[in-house]
Amino acid sequence: MAAAHNLTKNKLLSSLPESAPWLRQLKPVDLPLGKVLYESGTKLTHVYFPTTSIVSLLSVMENGASAEIAVVGYEGIVGVSLFMGGESTPSRAVVQSAGEGLRLKANVLMREFNRAGPMLHLLLRYTQALITQMSQTAACNRHHSLDQQLCRWLLLSWTVWIPTTW
Repeated sequence: MAAAHNLTKNKLLSSLPESAPWLRQLKPVDLPLGKVLYESGTKLTHVYFPTTSIVSLLSVMENGASAEIAVVGYEGIVGVSLFMGGESTPSRAVVQSAGEGLRLKANVLMREFNRAGPMLHLLLRYTQALITQMSQTAACNRHHSLDQQLCRWLLLSWTVWIPTTW
């Protein structure tokens, strides 16, 4: 069972009632630098809630080239495509900054999501924020200089890193 203090390190989980029985099924995991959580097109068996780590979501091209489309830290969940109607993911998820997280089986998340309770609404709001981040990333990559893109990346990485390490 995930330690209660770990739940508070992820903003999504900390905003849910602690009495939710499915929260006991979260498993603490180490997320080392470079660990691939998902490959593009693979079936999702788990979702991840980073607590002290940062995960990059990468769009992968047919030739193997990739581009970062979003970063997920203590504020989110890795595996959004699962509850948005797909069993697989169109992106690769790679740990960008080593740390810890909580892992949950996909079927447990889907059971809770389909109950149409607080988890559904929370995950949909988070998905909107993630889509906004992806849109801003696309615009930045197209219209900003490399220096400006680096500043955006540092800002995103800093904001998802700072609250859990200070």
